[in-house]
Amino acid sequence: MALNCGIVGLPNVGKSTIFSALSSAPAEVANYPFCTINPNVGIVDVPDPRLLKLAELFKPERTIPATVEFVDIAGLVKGASKGEGLGNQFLSHIRELGVIVQVVRCFENPDIIHVNNKVDPESDMETINIELALADLETLARRRERAERSMKVLSEKKTSATVLAALDKIGPALENGRPVRSVALNDEEEAAIYDCHFITAKPQLYVCNVDEEGMKAISANGPGITGNQYAEAVAKRAVAENAAAVAICGKFEAELGALEDEAERLAFLEELGLKESGLSALIHSAYQLLGLRTFFTAGADECRAWTIHAGDTAPKAAGVIHTDFERGFIKAEVYSYDDIVRYGTEAKIKEAGKYRIEGKEYVVRDGDVVFFKFNV
Repeated sequence: MALNCGIVGLPNVGKSTIFSALSSAPAEVANYPFCTINPNVGIVDVPDPRLLKLAELFKPERTIPATVEFVDIAGLVKGASKGEGLGNQFLSHIRELGVIVQVVRCFENPDIIHVNNKVDPESDMETINIELALADLETLARRRERAERSMKVLSEKKTSATVLAALDKIGPALENGRPVRSVALNDEEEAAIYDCHFITAKPQLYVCNVDEEGMKAISANGPGITGNQYAEAVAKRAVAENAAAVAICGKFEAELGALEDEAERLAFLEELGLKESGLSALIHSAYQLLGLRTFFTAGADECRAWTIHAGDTAPKAAGVIHTDFERGFIKAEVYSYDDIVRYGTEAKIKEAGKYRIEGKEYVVRDGDVVFFKFNV
């Protein structure tokens, strides 16, 4: 899966504001539809206090965090699947993404135009999701036509039958506005339709873009998204779709991102009763939806967070650093982040018997600190 997330939504819901705050690479922000025509791309550091702690312990020359790519896609409108609002161009950008981050407007402001002239998060979500489903239905029809032709070729008959079986399951869901990801397919069926690249098969994360008062109300109500009726509606819908949701005040996050002094940033967060930036929750949620995990390398020269997929073995993880590491993999010397915090040094970890030697079958865990041995 690609290490990227696309920010989508109707025009004027705050996508570009949130993107600018995320990436510190300001996108064009304006109060009119289709302000964003070509997608903006930003590489975003994954906040990880574990990496900061490792840097504190090892005092390296440089510290390098893991990253995720965010892409700001122009606003979609009703009819996008038929080309409305440059929809075909925008939908093609979405196909290239790993996770869809749908920003939903959850605040009232008469000075900011809403494309439908009213704030209605559930209707906005419905508009976007239906357009994505309609685009997938067109893809399904083309794939079905190809599979039916292939049924006449003896060598392709079995594969084509599997494709058609999968499409028969997917079709009714899309016709009812439900995403492909909601349909139960077996491994063989998933592999057979991989070339379809269905948009709604991608994981989706909803971002409730609230104003400052809405953010204060949500933070005052503790964990979860409560205290703002619009955001609550989005969160309820997300649960029904087996999707994730986070609440963010885009305007606040943009102002927070402009502050360079850490003390000022903490004071600014405290004003809204927040312990951390809402963008941190967004980045971590996207990282998890992509099925990503983090391992570390640590030493006097460098402390670094590396991104792998859940379930990757030691050689596969080694290959993230360099292909030679995977090709010539011998072994991995491993200990956990928790152990380096508990014992303080690698020498004491070894004394405690927590320093491990792992082979090719070892599945690297989130938070492992690893040193690879290889020979090419």
